Amino acid sequence: MCWLPGPHDHWESTLSTLATPVLLAASEGESGFHAPSIADFFPPAILFEDTIFQIDRIWIIRIVATIVLLAIFVAGARRARLVPGRLQNALEMLIDFVRVQIVEEIMGKENAKRFVPMIATIFFSVLAFNITSVIPGLNLAGTSRIGLPIVLALWVFVAYWAVGIKKHGLGGYLKNSLFPPGVPAPIYLIVTPIELLQILIIRPASLAIRLAANMIAGHIMLVLCFAATQYFVFEAVPAMKAFGALTFAGGFAITLFEILVAFLQAYIFALLAAVYINMSLEEEH
Repeated sequence: MCWLPGPHDHWESTLSTLATPVLLAASEGESGFHAPSIADFFPPAILFEDTIFQIDRIWIIRIVATIVLLAIFVAGARRARLVPGRLQNALEMLIDFVRVQIVEEIMGKENAKRFVPMIATIFFSVLAFNITSVIPGLNLAGTSRIGLPIVLALWVFVAYWAVGIKKHGLGGYLKNSLFPPGVPAPIYLIVTPIELLQILIIRPASLAIRLAANMIAGHIMLVLCFAATQYFVFEAVPAMKAFGALTFAGGFAITLFEILVAFLQAYIFALLAAVYINMSLEEEH
């Protein structure tokens, strides 16, 4: 979630922490229910406004998530022991999950060794940027603006092209990708353009759009619930105040669901990355 400008200093502190991102009115003196908008994802610049180095709130969130993620893994590595402690044990379980349940499951053990670092980096990065959506004070997923998902998707795009060309050569990779075996020759007029779109646009676009769309939708649902709660509790007529309990319960339930979605989207992104790279390694697909 992100803050919109406007003076509403009369809000009670606890609920305002949850509802702040969208409940601030766009103009002074405005009151009532204020629904989320696309402006949530494009907050005002904090530094270097109107330059390519512009820093806004969502960039601060990404930087914080990156620092925390690196700090956790550095701390885990420095405290590594033969008998693991809690942090080391938790990190090893997560890394083993990525290695066994994603990379080895898709690629097999022989190919998995090469790609575990990449897929694990993708998984933990997406998870860290997703989970900021439910952390008080941050309240907005770092992946809810499409730029970061595009960067990650392009990394996967470059990887599956690179490994495919390295193994089969450019001609062999294009032949395997664009001319599936067993298809009648005239049908290639239809199939080949579709397959070309798959490897050039559809695969990376599906990765980026799926991730961003899910995090945008989660933010909007959370904001609607907590914005409605603030309105019913502090501004609505007495007869409607009881509805605030329902919307607050809904917001709490969606918060739990958002945590699940954060993990699920990290898993799906990493899984599809492994699938696409593995398709480039196969002889025929």
